Formats: sequence, structure tokens, C-alpha cells
Amino acid sequence: MYIIKMNIKNDLPLRDIKAETKRRRLHKMGGCNGNGIRKCTKILILSILAIGDLTTQTVTAMRNDLNGKDTSLSVSTYDLTVLVQGNTSFEVLVRRPLERDVNVSLVRQHEALVELRPNDFTITAGNPQNQTITIFGIQPGHLEITAKSVSNETWIVDDLFVRVTVAKSEALIVISVVVGWMYFSAWSSSFYPQIHRNIKKRSVVGLNFDFLALNLLGFLMYGIFNCGLYWIPGIQSEYFSRHPRGLIPVLLNDVVFSLHASCATIFIIGQCFVYDRGDQRLSNIASTILIVVGIILLTIGIMAVMNVIQWLDFLYYCSYLKLVVTVIKYVPQAVMNYRLKSTKGWSVYNVLMDLTGSILSMLQMILNAYNYDDWVSIFGDPTKFGLGLISVPFDVLFILQHFVFYRKKIFNSTLTDITEVAINENGKQRY
Repeated sequence: MYIIKMNIKNDLPLRDIKAETKRRRLHKMGGCNGNGIRKCTKILILSILAIGDLTTQTVTAMRNDLNGKDTSLSVSTYDLTVLVQGNTSFEVLVRRPLERDVNVSLVRQHEALVELRPNDFTITAGNPQNQTITIFGIQPGHLEITAKSVSNETWIVDDLFVRVTVAKSEALIVISVVVGWMYFSAWSSSFYPQIHRNIKKRSVVGLNFDFLALNLLGFLMYGIFNCGLYWIPGIQSEYFSRHPRGLIPVLLNDVVFSLHASCATIFIIGQCFVYDRGDQRLSNIASTILIVVGIILLTIGIMAVMNVIQWLDFLYYCSYLKLVVTVIKYVPQAVMNYRLKSTKGWSVYNVLMDLTGSILSMLQMILNAYNYDDWVSIFGDPTKFGLGLISVPFDVLFILQHFVFYRKKIFNSTLTDITEVAINENGKQRY
């Protein structure tokens, strides 16, 4: 008979020793605790804000160069917001000397929305002066103000245009901005309940790996689209070439969210390699989807390199893939919950915050549609509104699964976790 003496703190059973070993391994890896996550996120966001400010200035300068390099007249701003019964102004700028007098007539896309004073003016070649234009809001909506010269020389006024938004209420504008940051915060924070749950339980059993893989794929596609349009001058040039009077459809918060979501999802996937995952693995269906998407991306990437398509088209294809992935990514988790008749391992707080973000996102669109009398932005172009709608039915389903369909099983499982009895080597019970 051999007696082996082991110096184990608090006489931990074998399974607790394994868990403690994993915890120490995570600690050595660094960044796997709550403080590490918060610090990394703070550094990432501050860095992006600093770079974003510089990028915005660069885009503005490049836009002026692209649209106004051969024009004599330009404007002090390309975008203005005015309230109904209110007024604002912009200046027509003389960029270079004129050979002769120029008679300019401003053209309103929708004449009933605003009134311009003056609507017609002359800039003399002998003493050119900037002209101040006052805009009076009449009805809510969107319009574009362009110009034409009496001599019909378009090169003189090609860069003379302003996008105007007429709003009903300044309060609704402020509320819309606040709601926008609220849904941004809700969506950004929705990753952390699952991360905290995994760390607390040291297990990812019940979290579907197919969902994680598809989620990461979607966020990566979204991040490629946002970063490409926001940061790469060559792609921005392609966009302005197609839409000379357009506006880059990506904001700084879009970039921050996509990068943060990708990093958070990668972190959760990393937890799957460290914590207990049972017999879970990536399904053949999800693996096939990833391979197919990879082949598609490789193909269109080669086409972009060979100049068969532009890089802007590559980004558009990434956005289409993001939309498709968003439609199907929740299905694996919902099916898994149904088969297990349980949502254990799937954080319901994640679902609640995601639902909150989706509802606030759609609320902002509705507020803007009312304030600017622009309902076509919702029903005429349903893609953006549809992205918010897609997750709502699945979030409702997950909530029903957790609080209604499988509530009894979850309650019993919780009681089992609380009263679980560990039997040590001597046959004694530890509670």
C-alpha cells in the first residue's frame, strides 16, 4: 500500500484543481479578466477617435479636390440643416479669378421645401466677392441645391451644391442623436454578459459554436466595409467618382462598433478553447458556409486586384454577405436550445440588450422619418430597417425559450448547481 502525500490548498477535488489550473493559465495569458477587457476597449476606442478626426479632415480635403479642382465657384459647406420657419445660411466662394462676369441662378430640387435669398446673383470679374445665401425652411424634407450659369458653362458651378435637410423640431434632432448613442451602447455592451457568464462558470457548454463562427464572419465583413470606406483614400475616390455629390455612408461610430464587435467575438471564441466545452464542435454545415464565403471573397478579391472590378465593388459584396449572414446566424442557437429544451449556457442578458439596441435603432429611423417627413427612407429602402428587424424575432424567441418554454428546466438546473454535492476521496460530502 502506497501513501502519497499531496500539498493541495484547501484539499481541492480533482475537478477544482483542473479549473484552478485553467484560471491560472488565463491569468498568465493576460487580458482575460474584466479589467483587462475594459482597458483594451478604452485604448481601442480612444485610438480610433484620434485617427478618425484626422481621417475626417483628410476626406474633406480630398472631396474638395475631387469635386472642385476645375471649378471657379464652391460653397462653404455641403450639408446644412434648417428648421421649419427657421433660417440658416452658406457662402458661395470664389475659388479662382474669373475672366468675365458670371450670372448664377440657384436651382432647388424641391421648390416647396425652402426659399432662397437671393436666388439669382452676379459675381463680377473685376471685383469678385463671396455671396451669402440665406435659406428659409418652409416644409420638412430633403433637397439638393445646385446652380447654373447663364452662359451655361457648367464647369464654373459644378462644385456649387448643398444638401439641405429641413426638420420639424430641433428637440427631435437631439433625441435622435441620444437614441443613436443609446442603441450603439446597448449593442456594444451586449457581448459582455456572455463573456462574464463564461468566465464565472468556466464553461461554454450551451453556447453554439456555429452561431459564434457566423457572427464573427458577419462582423468581419461589416468591419471591412466600414474601414475601407472610412479610411482608404483610393476607395473613397472611387465612391466620389460614382457619386460626385454623395456622402460617405460610414460614420465613426460604425467603424468603432464593427471593430469592437469583432474583437469581442474573437475573445468569446478564445474562451471556447480554454473553458469546458463538452462535446461541442463546429458543424459541417457551418464549416461549409465558411468555406464557400471564403472562396467568394478570394474570387472577388482577385478580381479587384486584376482591376476586373473596383475595390468599392469588393466592399459592396462584403456588405451583401453581411446581410445574408445576419439572416441565418441565429438559427443554430435557436435550434440547439430547442433540442436541449434549455437555454443554459446562453446569456439571456445578451439577448435583452440586443433587443434593446434593435428597438432603439428602429425608433431612431422612425423619429428621423417623422422629423424630416422622409418615410421613404424606411419603406422605400428597407435594407437598413430590415437589419434591425431581423434580430427582433429571434430575440423574442430566445426570451420565450428562456422565460416560458424551458423555464422549469432552467429553474431545476439552477437548484442543482446550488445544492451540488462533491464527494472527496474519503467519501465525505462537501457542500
